Amino acid sequence: MTPADRIEELRRLIRHHEERYYVLGDPEIADVEFDALMRELEQLEAEHPDLASEHSPTRRVGGRAAAGFATVEHALPMLSLDNAYSEDELRAFDDRVRRGLAAAVQAAGEVAYVAELKIDGVSIALTYEDGLLVRGATRGDGVHGEDVTSNIRTIRAIPLRLRDGVASRIEIRGEVYLPRKAFERINREREEIGEPLFANPRNAAAGTLRNLDPALVAKRGLSAFFYQVVGRPEGRPLQRSEAAQQSDVGADLQVGPATHASTLEMLRSWGLPVEPHWRRCAGLEELLAFCRGWHDKRRTLEFDTDGVVVKLDSVANRSLLGATSKFPRWAIAFKFPAEQKTTRLKKIDVNVGRTGAVTPFAVLEPVSLAGTTVSMATLHNADDIARKDIREGDVVLVEKAGDVIPRVIGPVLSRRPSDAVPWQMPAACPRCGAALHRPEGEVVWRCENTSCPAKLQRGLEHFASRSAMNIEGLGESLIAQLLERRLVTDYADVYGLTAETLAGLTSTSVRADGREIQRRFGEKNAAKVVAQIERSKTNALWRVIYGLGIRHIGERAAQVLAAAFGSLDALAAASVDQLQRTHEIGPVLAESVRSWMDEPRNRALVERLRHAGVRMEAAPEERARIAPEGPLAGRTYVLTGTLASMTREEAIAAIERLGGNVAGSVSRKTSGVIVGADPGSKAEKARELGVPMLDEAAFLKVIRSE
Repeated sequence: MTPADRIEELRRLIRHHEERYYVLGDPEIADVEFDALMRELEQLEAEHPDLASEHSPTRRVGGRAAAGFATVEHALPMLSLDNAYSEDELRAFDDRVRRGLAAAVQAAGEVAYVAELKIDGVSIALTYEDGLLVRGATRGDGVHGEDVTSNIRTIRAIPLRLRDGVASRIEIRGEVYLPRKAFERINREREEIGEPLFANPRNAAAGTLRNLDPALVAKRGLSAFFYQVVGRPEGRPLQRSEAAQQSDVGADLQVGPATHASTLEMLRSWGLPVEPHWRRCAGLEELLAFCRGWHDKRRTLEFDTDGVVVKLDSVANRSLLGATSKFPRWAIAFKFPAEQKTTRLKKIDVNVGRTGAVTPFAVLEPVSLAGTTVSMATLHNADDIARKDIREGDVVLVEKAGDVIPRVIGPVLSRRPSDAVPWQMPAACPRCGAALHRPEGEVVWRCENTSCPAKLQRGLEHFASRSAMNIEGLGESLIAQLLERRLVTDYADVYGLTAETLAGLTSTSVRADGREIQRRFGEKNAAKVVAQIERSKTNALWRVIYGLGIRHIGERAAQVLAAAFGSLDALAAASVDQLQRTHEIGPVLAESVRSWMDEPRNRALVERLRHAGVRMEAAPEERARIAPEGPLAGRTYVLTGTLASMTREEAIAAIERLGGNVAGSVSRKTSGVIVGADPGSKAEKARELGVPMLDEAAFLKVIRSE
């Protein structure tokens, strides 16, 4: 046998045994035998470098640390799922599906679903070309994600080459997760060296996947499951997805057989790991039985799950239901009822946010809840505390909302101490001492002091956060020290930091048992943070707008504003009327932007950011994403009711193709309300305001004549 033949045989054997071990959970050889195969392959590739391949299993581990992660665009938007928190809500979902598929249900006699355990991990999209793995990306904002290919290649459950010779370019979606045993091992190791513990496997998986050192990622032991295919593999039937209908891009097609169950079988046949407990359920009652059966049994699994993902099995029927701007109408996530525990509420404290909002939270006696130790929980606001009559010293009932966020349900009144008194919101800010105010019509108390250090602390945390300027390493502890030493007084000062300035500071973290751990901020970490700060100067304009922390302006609004105005200067010069005429920007958002831009200190901050080299203009691709053109440019329409000739998404796409906007509510500036069958309150609102209403025939005439 030639070296080339032996190398190919070894690669095939190693991939086979990786699949048996990591995907099927049924190993055929001992670890020592597997290691021997790997060592032989490594030696042969070293002796014959001309036969090396980037798709060899020896290339999974190691590699140089990247300077950062590039942003890539998904083949189709990765939509979120709506949630159901009870069987009644799941029945309501089934009712909506059956009404939306009335004719199809009548013909078939039943609605079949596929139920899959909801993996508590990180969404991922893999791209294969001619069966070879070429890219792995995080979900990101659903349209764009981070290219984490080097890290994905270290996950042994993920094949570098698909079986069956899958041709052309496809994108495969799934979930990367950290098995419980790996999570426990990692936390033991971190505790031994004095590092802060991960809160749960999901956080650990997310942090690992975005680590810049592939060798560390390989060591952590991530795994994965997959469930969707997007692309054009040869010889496979194509089904138009709901996202393709929204974007109206012919190449954006969901691939696979006619049913989701068959799609899962197809993925498995390609050598991809598929969560093995899924089931096709013939109707609602089988679906409910599946969900009930896994409520307690889930604790026996090797991975964390907080519910069941329910999907319509028929791909053709999915296209009939379509999707909203956020969720497909043919799928839902059923969340298991939250685990509840009782514990003592030691103190009610308050936190000051970046907008000055002062929110209360509970300091608890530590209690084990849904796999983690909980010592703090949300209390929402002062009105909620008063309504539930929660007092310091109470024994309270605590649960994790969606198995993630701890919250106090209420007190156990029979165990209330005799000296417990009703809690009152403090009159002054706990950080700066300024009087707190509660604006009329709001439930939130606010600190109005613009120099409040707590507001600046939270503002800087937001500015540096992953969804804003994405400055990795610039976290809460480091920011607190920078403020304490007055090394930073606003966002622009961040760009004056040097590695020498940061080196020698300490980072503080809290262990699960409540003990604080302090570590010196070394030169290597300091250099990494400075590199991240420098990289952030080239961020997209929408990230800068979002990072500024303008009240009410979220990620989507920031993207819309960046696309519509093209530069921070143009946005700063826009009038309230110009802002309101922008697609998706209403009066509240317009007033908020104008008010922020009118503040002299904010304008000075923008100039300092510009001087620091932060990008102030949108890239062409940002502007092309939303910029309106066409005969309906400047017109805004509202849809209500059901159209017979097209889905809501097709109607929206038709309007936007012609340059028009689609709004969610009716105002005097609405150009027209398109009224289908069974219209809602929007039609009545249009009549009250005298806004023109178009029936389906009139609407079709408008879009066809234009």
